[in-house]
This record gives sequence, C-alpha cells and structure tokens, in this order.
Amino acid sequence: ESIPLTDFFLARPSDSVKTINMELARGKHLLLTPGVYDVDRSISVKRSDTVVLGLGVATLTAVDGAVPMRVADVTGVDVAGLMIDAGTVNSPLLMQVGTPHAKKSDPSDPTTLHDVFFRIGGPHVGRATVSLEVNSDNVLLDHIWAWRADHGVPGSFGWEVNTADTGVIVNGDNVTATGLFVEHYQKYNTIWNGENGTTILFQNELPYDPPNQAAYQHDGVLGWAAYKVADSVRRHELWGGGSYVFFNVNPTIHATRGFEVPETPGIEMHHLLTVNLSAGTIDHVVNGLG
Repeated sequence: ESIPLTDFFLARPSDSVKTINMELARGKHLLLTPGVYDVDRSISVKRSDTVVLGLGVATLTAVDGAVPMRVADVTGVDVAGLMIDAGTVNSPLLMQVGTPHAKKSDPSDPTTLHDVFFRIGGPHVGRATVSLEVNSDNVLLDHIWAWRADHGVPGSFGWEVNTADTGVIVNGDNVTATGLFVEHYQKYNTIWNGENGTTILFQNELPYDPPNQAAYQHDGVLGWAAYKVADSVRRHELWGGGSYVFFNVNPTIHATRGFEVPETPGIEMHHLLTVNLSAGTIDHVVNGLG
C-alpha cells in the first residue's frame, strides 16, 4: 500500500502539540521531521490506520510529566522510527497503546510499533514510572528498546536520579514482540498480563546501580525478575531470552531469578539464559530452576 505525502502533516520541532493534534483530527497521517520535540501534552492518535513516522529518530521529550503519545482504542495504527524521552518531572507513562480494558482490535489489521525507543535519563535527567503500556489486543511490537540510562551526560543517571519502575507492560491479548530490549529498570523490567502473548528475542540487563540489597528486593524475594508473566496467565511463549547482571555499584547484591512465570503447561519458555558480567549474582534462570 502506498500513501501519498500529501496525506501527511509534516511536523517540525517548532510545531505545538495542539497543532499536531488538530492535523491528526483532520484525518492526516503524521510525519515527524528530525529534531527534538518538547511535548507538554499527549500526541493523540484517535483514527484507525493512522501512520506516525519519525525521520532521523525524531525525539519526543516529555515536559511537566506529560505522556508524550497515546493511541486510542482503534485498529491498524502504525508508529515507527521514534525516540521518546522522559523529562525531569515524572511521567506515569511515556506511551500508551489502547485505553485500559481496550476491546477494539482486528488480527488482520493490527496496531504495530516498529523501531520505537524509550530513554529514562542519558541526555538529561528523566523520570517515568512506565515506559510503554500496551492495552490493545493483537498488537505487534517490532524492535522495541526501553532503556533506563546507565551512562550519559554526567548527573543524568543514578539510583535516585533517573527513576523508573518498569519498561514494558502488556495487558492486551495476542500481542507479539519480535526483538524486545528492556534494560536497567528498578522493578520488573517487563510485565506480561495478557493471554496468548509471544516474544521472539528478549534482551535485558538488570539495573547496574542498586546501592544495597534492602533497596532491591520485594516480598521476601531478592531483586526483581527481568521478565514477569502474571500468575493469572495460562498461555505464553518466549523464544530466546537473556537477562544479564552487572551490579557494579554493589557486587554483593543478588537477584533471585531472571524470569518469573506461572508453572502451567501453557507457559513455554525456550532457550533462556542468564549471564554474570562480573559483578552481582542471579541465583536462578527461571523461577527456582537453573
């Protein structure tokens, strides 16, 4: 399918979110030309089959705790080629796909995210509780990188500086991720609550910087798993998953497990590994095994 350029609004970093949303409401697709966009309210994608394409890794930076992008409970939206940065004021989310309890979906016309990246810190201080929340069913996540910074501009990272609980939360059913990279978050890096999810290639590094074990544990469990499949889920598959540990701030810290899943026949975890990168310990690969 070919879409003429005249069907797009060609946005520039000087354009306000109000202007961008007006053009989207008129039925335009959105082309974000290269640059850094200060986003003080959500870019709202409300129309089915809308294309949002960033050129030159166009960057949306949250201002005053805004959620930079929300996709409504619609089908067939394509979002590609974006970097979304947290700002200095905590955002509850950086991107939301579908409203909570979303119901509108179409397996033949899925919403897709291609090459969409998230940063918490790095170029500047950033704070966001969750980077990506997927509520819609039948979503394709293709090459997602969610990163809480472990390096960057001095002063932009640290355990109490660039705070972020979780990188990716999937609440929708029948969601497929091909190339899911989620790194350094302070609690569960990925939480999968939806049924019949599939991930093909998951890469993770646990946070480098917990200051002590007391700061990195919960409910009697040391640390937090990189990949958590909710206890209520009955069908899920992961093919090729790795979680790595480098607790360089305090090498005595342990994480009980890299992967945490229900032990039921419909949960299949293929080709998992954990790696010690010379500082810290992951005690088990999945649950109490390994």
